[in-house]
Amino acid sequence: MEFLLEYGLFLAKVVTTVIAVVILVSIIVGLGQKSRQSGSKGHLEITPLNEMFDDMSEAIKLAVMDESLHKAEAKKLHKEKQKKAKQLQKASKKAAKDPEAALPEQKPRVFVVNFHGNISASAVTHLREEVTAILSQATSNDEVVVRLESGGGMVHSYGLASSQLDRIRKRNIPLTVCVDKVAASGGYMMACVADKILAAPFAILGSIGVVAQLPNFNKVLKKHDVEFELLTAGEHKRTLTMFGENTDSGREKFLEELEDTHSLFKEFVQQHRPQVDIDKIATGEVWLGTRALAVALVDDLQTSDEYLVARAQEADIYEISFVLKKKLHQRLGIAAEESVDRVMLRWWERLTSNSDRIT
Repeated sequence: MEFLLEYGLFLAKVVTTVIAVVILVSIIVGLGQKSRQSGSKGHLEITPLNEMFDDMSEAIKLAVMDESLHKAEAKKLHKEKQKKAKQLQKASKKAAKDPEAALPEQKPRVFVVNFHGNISASAVTHLREEVTAILSQATSNDEVVVRLESGGGMVHSYGLASSQLDRIRKRNIPLTVCVDKVAASGGYMMACVADKILAAPFAILGSIGVVAQLPNFNKVLKKHDVEFELLTAGEHKRTLTMFGENTDSGREKFLEELEDTHSLFKEFVQQHRPQVDIDKIATGEVWLGTRALAVALVDDLQTSDEYLVARAQEADIYEISFVLKKKLHQRLGIAAEESVDRVMLRWWERLTSNSDRIT
């Protein structure tokens, strides 16, 4: 027991030192970059996926073709592309001269967004810009597809991310969420907003619960004759602390807040997916894709690749990505956050290594 206390004190020192170094480096770099230019904080990158799919198909077609036919077929495909481009250009020029001229029937558009979530859902910085850009052009005839991957994190951060997706629903634009790997806890809070949720057969979904944990070093401090004082104004300004002596009333209040957060989470899921049995699925458990379909957490079993390739036959697909320009101290902060995420993931995998499920 004494070893664990000593180890806890050592760990606290290491964590404090690391945090101090990161803060110091951030301050130094921040002071060295005093130019505060408000413009050009980032830019949109738009990738037409139809062209990419067509190029891949043509490459395979030519690769497996007999060499004697290769040049002729390549020339034929090139001419077909040129012909289509000229027809579209001609129709556009005609429409510019005569607005009443009938344009060729326009395909519906599918806008694809990727969201890779961490504990703080920092990708919401990009998501809000991407959603704003899409809403400036999208109509109810189009569709937004979000390729979502997240194991959850802080409630307020994922609440904001969910609200960004809800902006799409409020504009009556079809929203589809594709889960290839995981959408659990806060990740599922985002997914449930969609009109349609698609998941790979072994994707992880659910974990509709709330968890909070923190170490307490009060006994270690007392052993080394270190006094810790925490002054607050307001009965519940601080319920549990890392260094103070926690009380039963503080624990009760903290649990009350956790239960209230869980109730709000359940209400949110029930509002957006009324077909689920909320009491059955809001236990904090997770389901693999196939089992998730049985409890209505998802609508179909399909990977994002399968879905987008099929949609490309009838729609123009564009991948939208907002690239944010980051200063050095911001990159250092993100790198530190990603390191913490990796450590937490390894710890969780070890903790669940003897279980038949990895969440």
